Amino acid sequence: MLEEGAVAVSGDDDVTSNRAVRQMEDRIRELERQLGRKTLEVEILEEALDKSRSRN
Repeated sequence: MLEEGAVAVSGDDDVTSNRAVRQMEDRIRELERQLGRKTLEVEILEEALDKSRSRN
């Protein structure tokens, strides 16, 4: 029983897979949030650059 238990715990079972999937989904959400922020920053900077070029 102990030997089989060790094999079961070390394997990639449904519980481990579900946890890994949740962690990856959380990471994806965080990366998407960061990407959105950076995209907004780029748009703001491009607009500021366009305005500064039109003044010159």
